[in-house]
Amino acid sequence: MNIGAHVSTAGGFSKALEKLSQMGGTALQCFSTSPRGWNSAVVSEDAAYEFRKKKQELGIDPVYFHASYLINLADSGSTGHLSKQVLTAELNTAHAMDVRGSIIHLGSYKDSKQIASSLFPPERNYEGMIQNIQEVLQNTPPSTLFIIENAGNRKVGLTLEEIGTIVQKVNSLRVKICLDTCHLHAAGYDLTTQDKLDSFLKKFDQLIGLDRLEVFHVNDSKDPFGSYHDKHENIGYGSVGTDVFRLVLNDPRTKNLPFILEVPGIKNEGPDKENIDILRSYSENN
Repeated sequence: MNIGAHVSTAGGFSKALEKLSQMGGTALQCFSTSPRGWNSAVVSEDAAYEFRKKKQELGIDPVYFHASYLINLADSGSTGHLSKQVLTAELNTAHAMDVRGSIIHLGSYKDSKQIASSLFPPERNYEGMIQNIQEVLQNTPPSTLFIIENAGNRKVGLTLEEIGTIVQKVNSLRVKICLDTCHLHAAGYDLTTQDKLDSFLKKFDQLIGLDRLEVFHVNDSKDPFGSYHDKHENIGYGSVGTDVFRLVLNDPRTKNLPFILEVPGIKNEGPDKENIDILRSYSENN
């Protein structure tokens, strides 16, 4: 069972690995730079080497970056241009550090608030966003992954149908998917029974392909089911329900994936050992 967390890089990238190891985690997610600015990721050769060495010593694998919250690849103006620049730098840094890739919120269109509750507008023009994604892929190492995270609010990636359309149009094996349990809950995807999980994974396979499912963000929710609000909560403290976590952690189609926590933490200091231990207790092989 590969359970990890999003950890601060305060003190350096290698410090994040040490913090995670102390929590008992084995898969890391971190920011490559400030998530609320347009600075591009920069790492020295020495720092990259130190990170790769520490990663191997501690047995932490995989490692992912989470892209800036400002990214909006649906934008055709300056924000879209900056988004491409930041992601290009991030994936090049990922290659240097042996990071698998970047987990990315694609962004939103100006009409996002008018999106129907369960469908995406079929008339929407995705071509600008598709071109932006393809440009990022063309200018970054082929070993790195562009990982689309599903949305829990009315932004791009709310539905499996929309994600599937984007994946098909980009047409690259480097495009993978991160599913977030809190976001699925917010978007109205019910995974509380084995039959419902089976139905969901069957639909995912038909629209996107299970071979593209790269990683799970495992988070509880402060908000009710189908609310389109996606505030994360500690595992077992929210409205998602422990059955969802048990099913996802033990299903043969998902149990071998990395599970990354993005919870507030028992002391509101971010993911912690307590949450990792709670999540691990739901595994039949713990």
